[in-house]
Amino acid sequence: METLRIVLVVVAGLVWGSFLNVVIYRLPRELSLVRPPSSCTKCERRIKWYDNIPVLSYLVLGGKCRFCGEKISPVYPAVEALTAVCFVIVYFHNLRFFDLQFFADCIFVSSLIALGFIDFFHQIIPDHISIPVLVLALVYAPFRYDLNLRRALLGAVAGGGFLLVVYLVYLLWKKKEGLGMGDVMMMLMVGAYLGLSRTILTLLLASVVGAIFGLLLMKFRGKDMKYALPFGSFIAPAAFVSLVWGEPLITWYLSLFPH
Repeated sequence: METLRIVLVVVAGLVWGSFLNVVIYRLPRELSLVRPPSSCTKCERRIKWYDNIPVLSYLVLGGKCRFCGEKISPVYPAVEALTAVCFVIVYFHNLRFFDLQFFADCIFVSSLIALGFIDFFHQIIPDHISIPVLVLALVYAPFRYDLNLRRALLGAVAGGGFLLVVYLVYLLWKKKEGLGMGDVMMMLMVGAYLGLSRTILTLLLASVVGAIFGLLLMKFRGKDMKYALPFGSFIAPAAFVSLVWGEPLITWYLSLFPH
């Protein structure tokens, strides 16, 4: 029975990951998420259902369009597999229950995946995702066992407020944007879902990893301090780590400083 439940989570993650690919590709281009049906970006032939099976079809086709041989981006199966893996991790994190918390976590994780990839490829963070998930997080907060509305609001204010201050200070100092307001809205969403302590952890992890990545780019790619990093792409994995492992990480860190 347990194996069947895990298989269901994996399949659901793969299928939902396929939909997230549509969101990641079409939303930044302001295209409909429903029409037209999936088609090759080169020859525009409609993709048959048997060529649209998550991950499997990519492997069977050798990563190429059946009709014109155009290479299919490996990002597509990567997003599908990543979504499935994240759903399984969330399933075990929620003590293997198919409860409201599990489905809410999956929605939150899905938003992180979509926003992380969109920001990486397009350097934008659509409010079409951040705002609805922010509203859902606040509406759901009073019904959670690990959070309440006050703590959700505090997390949102802390996350979004911190980046807003950074945004304004950089704007006044350099007379140009260092962060986008999309990053601020994303952290509002993350803060509302994670609460104060895990939001602080998210900001810390994203900032440290982002700084390390930036230094590596400067060293090996010749980038300078003016190169704009897609900060949302660092917020997304940091928020996932905070969601699943945040409490034990915070407890461990605080144990290093006994009273």
